[in-house]
Amino acid sequence: MNNKLDVVRKRMAELGVDAYIVPSEDPHLSEYPPEEWKLRQYISGFTGSAGTLVVLSDEAGLWTDSRYYLQAAAQLLGSGITLFKDGLPDTPSLLSWIAGKLTKGNVVGIDGSCFSARNVESYRSFFEDYGILVVSDLSPLWDEGVPRKRTSLYDLPVEITGLSHREKREMIFSKTNADALLLCALDEVAWTLNIRASDTPYNPVAVAYAVVGRKGTVLFAEEACVSASLRNSLAEQNIELKPYDNVFSYVASLPKDFTLSVDSSKTNSALAERIACRKVVEPSPVALLKACKNDTELSGFRLAMRKDGVALSHAFSELYERIGEGERLTEMDVADLLLKHRREQEDFVCESFSTIAGYAAHGAVVHYSASEESNAVIGKDSLLLVDSGGNYFHGTTDITRTVCFGTPTAEQRRDYTSVLKGHVAVAMAHFPEGTQGAQLDALAKAPLWKIGADYGHGTGHGVGHFLCVHEGPQNIRKVQNGVSLLSGMVLSDEPGLYREGKHGIRIENLVAVAEGEQSEFGRFLRFETLTLFPYDASLIEVELLTDEELDWVNGYHKRVWEELSPLISDKKTLKWLGKMTSVIGR
Repeated sequence: MNNKLDVVRKRMAELGVDAYIVPSEDPHLSEYPPEEWKLRQYISGFTGSAGTLVVLSDEAGLWTDSRYYLQAAAQLLGSGITLFKDGLPDTPSLLSWIAGKLTKGNVVGIDGSCFSARNVESYRSFFEDYGILVVSDLSPLWDEGVPRKRTSLYDLPVEITGLSHREKREMIFSKTNADALLLCALDEVAWTLNIRASDTPYNPVAVAYAVVGRKGTVLFAEEACVSASLRNSLAEQNIELKPYDNVFSYVASLPKDFTLSVDSSKTNSALAERIACRKVVEPSPVALLKACKNDTELSGFRLAMRKDGVALSHAFSELYERIGEGERLTEMDVADLLLKHRREQEDFVCESFSTIAGYAAHGAVVHYSASEESNAVIGKDSLLLVDSGGNYFHGTTDITRTVCFGTPTAEQRRDYTSVLKGHVAVAMAHFPEGTQGAQLDALAKAPLWKIGADYGHGTGHGVGHFLCVHEGPQNIRKVQNGVSLLSGMVLSDEPGLYREGKHGIRIENLVAVAEGEQSEFGRFLRFETLTLFPYDASLIEVELLTDEELDWVNGYHKRVWEELSPLISDKKTLKWLGKMTSVIGR
């Protein structure tokens, strides 16, 4: 890794740059960028989806959140890069650390195409107080460029999306007074235009920009990836196709009196600086519209959950049988088995993220990814945490289950049941209209706090409809984000507990915000659990559950059996599912 840092430092010296900041994102600020934009991973060797690298002439540091503390520590070992655990009280912020290392007149360099306009503006404001200049027009400081790989675009019918592009366009312009809206986030482009592709890992999106006008839309994409039939379909919807790179000249040529709505947190700085017309800087109205699923999308989610539940039942019943017979299976075998059975389901497109299968101590690494070097054999004396998901044409799934193939210890049962109590508390929640996710976060954590435990990651993230598995603006976490939970939003419910060096536990279902009761105190909301797959009853310490919690678990298992069993013909799988969903007594 030091050789790569040396290459970057040599280029920095040539350009007169004293600090170089390398983000995880691409020009669309994606969580999972295409290979040609994975500069931070290339230089540092750290493969997590979130993290920012800073290179100085004689030091380097990488900031990442609690999901990746253990993974980053292992991957950065011997790299010459210091790990900074973002979110901990004693961890300096990235900007203050840089300011403490530089002096007045020094230069901070970035590639503005991979930073949001808002971030670049805040960087400049911060460093201005120190007399430090921010230069944002640097290209990536590496020589091993990866060629673009783009896939064919295709459109989704209204039978899947529930709304046409024209209808969505009307909804957008009921939320903004601008003449047009600039879309850079790939999931917002995909949702608005009802198009999909496979340009990025795990997310069924096309690398593209769009300018959505009141009467028509311009799509900037790789023209070779758009078939003649799709071109005709786009034209019928007043969607004009232009080359991907033409977006820069297009926004620069808009009339001065034209107003363009721009979300500065989702638009890269390089593009924002090219806009010549009047800008209306405001949150993208697409984010909230996309987050509130319509009835067709919610029906699609339910269909996808049944298919995923069937696939998981086949995979886990096979897993239990083979490990019970003493077969040697590894973490990577588990991931392969899940993918195999998901691929057997009609309308399966791809995984929604890389499967996390962590046995024993590996389960405590929140976003663990098994490699040939770390690939552990699954045993019977600890816990296996499996976090996986699939993209189907009808919806996106994300589920975590923690299981034991032997006899669990008292500590494992207590830990698991404490996590389950928090998971069930969120699932059963009824809350008044206007409630934000942060107000529900304590429901998931209270049972863990009671035993002196906690977890650092969020309790819930939004999920897209056959789109990105991580979607905003909705979430459930301890930090307020100013966004109320609204009917139709889909989120995860995933508390956890991680004992470093021993085991990790996480239990996750997807839930949809649904209408609750109306009373003299106002309108209430609740959660509908979408995911269909049993918990491991052998890990439940029944005496720690209240009657209401136990009734909820038994009711959920009854529903899993009733919805999945008619779809399963394999007798072994059916028998396994029946056992796993049998009534849990005291």
